[in-house]
Amino acid sequence: MCLADLEFDYINPYDSSTRINRVILPEYITEGVLCTFLLITGHWCMSLFCGPYLYYNVKLYMRKNHLVDVTEIFNMLHKEKKIRLFKLFYLVFLLFLSIFCVWNSLWRVN
Repeated sequence: MCLADLEFDYINPYDSSTRINRVILPEYITEGVLCTFLLITGHWCMSLFCGPYLYYNVKLYMRKNHLVDVTEIFNMLHKEKKIRLFKLFYLVFLLFLSIFCVWNSLWRVN
């Protein structure tokens, strides 16, 4: 939403990058904890589905490319929007896959 607001000039680049950068590390930590939790509890298939997303986040963090730069935000706007939309669709896919697995396991019990 911040990128769309920035694109239509409703918000300045500094505020937009501050809002985006504020949620990046909690997103990475949450995904890492989720993947670790799935590995520990023995849900190998779900942890394999979480693996590429976690790998991409770790790769960005190690290269120091995980934060949005205020001076480059307009140049990277189109690319950042594509990345954020892909991440959103990937997480929605994982959510529906998780719901399906829970529903399937409950259906087997009955």
